[in-house]
Amino acid sequence: MSSAAEGATRADVCAAAIADAFKDDGEIFASPMGMLPMLGVRLAKLTSNPDLVISDGESLFLADVPPLFAKGDVVEGWIPFRKVFDVVAYGKRHVMMGATQVDRHGNQNISAIGDFARPTRQLLGSRGAPGNTVNNRTSYWVPKHSPRVFVESVDIVSGVGPARAKAAGPAAARYHDIHRIVSNLGVFDVKGTDDTVRLLSVHPGVSVDEVREATGFDLHVPDDVPETRLPTTEELIIIREVLDPRALRHREVPEPTSKETP
Repeated sequence: MSSAAEGATRADVCAAAIADAFKDDGEIFASPMGMLPMLGVRLAKLTSNPDLVISDGESLFLADVPPLFAKGDVVEGWIPFRKVFDVVAYGKRHVMMGATQVDRHGNQNISAIGDFARPTRQLLGSRGAPGNTVNNRTSYWVPKHSPRVFVESVDIVSGVGPARAKAAGPAAARYHDIHRIVSNLGVFDVKGTDDTVRLLSVHPGVSVDEVREATGFDLHVPDDVPETRLPTTEELIIIREVLDPRALRHREVPEPTSKETP
């Protein structure tokens, strides 16, 4: 690959970080939920991991890699909704979901805010999160890192963190793999002390202290925290000219201004 590209935006950095989360997966079904995860997965398919299997998000496996929200021209398989459950159970899949809340032990909430019996706000419901986290490699994407998202303890557990999976026994822990959490501020995993969220890198222009302030729990921070890498020139051309020529990524991750926290 070519050298790191100057002029990369925060959204470009996030797309490359998401692509890196999938680069070592080999031949596996990539299931991105949302625009930036879709952009990152397709970037990985065109660069670091051509063996990734991608879909149109509806019912088809794609052989080509279309731009965001475009239909592929080359179809190589059929995956109707009922077949997705077979793939979930088999395990050859890496899903990147969103998260309304993530806690220090890597538990995720997309169900509701407040008490389970009388929530103050209804969200998506657990959907496939429990099955995803005990059967498939799972990552999370958080476009707005804040203490309201990164909380000490989630209100309702939708996606299961490693400590809960281990406590539940081998059936839950055998294939459990929370791989990465990517936010607009940095990259994390859940390999900190006692299976807690650990900071792996901060995006360019973000400090470790800013990440700590935007996190509602005691984050595991190693002594040396590198910057998240910039996309290469090749990756930046692919992002700008092939995958997202309409610059839709900047609607989800706008550039921070001098008057706001990154």
